[in-house]
Amino acid sequence: MDMNQHISRLFAYDDWANREVLVALESTNNPPARSLKLLAHILSAERLWLERLLQEKQSNPVWPEFSMEQCKVEAAELPPLWKKYLASMNESTFAASITYTNTKGESFSSQRQDILIHVTMHSAYHRGQIAADMRAAGRTPPLTDFIHAVRQGFVD
Repeated sequence: MDMNQHISRLFAYDDWANREVLVALESTNNPPARSLKLLAHILSAERLWLERLLQEKQSNPVWPEFSMEQCKVEAAELPPLWKKYLASMNESTFAASITYTNTKGESFSSQRQDILIHVTMHSAYHRGQIAADMRAAGRTPPLTDFIHAVRQGFVD
């Protein structure tokens, strides 16, 4: 499996897992506010990293105050944008570094492949926080494990 296939699988998983969280939060009467805030952060951070990779201006704050509806819009808009970006990549562009400035004004240089892996791992980390938050509120979180997605055929 080449790097593009590997990263594309991770982003397919990420899209599926984000949608699972959205469905779970939508089906819950009065979802925990922190869970919604974490989901908004996941989606905003994913867009922020894409904008950094494309060397575009940041469009959303890192911790936005998105409604459920805004989260749904972001979750629908992001996957095709990531697919388009990944389709433009090859082995050499994955290894190439880019320089970007974080929200604190600090400059960094990272390989694109490291950024892409970070995006999916960052989102998984916060989905774990959402699961814990939902359990603490007496609700049942969705199962968003990568291996579950693969076993069930949600990810090739």
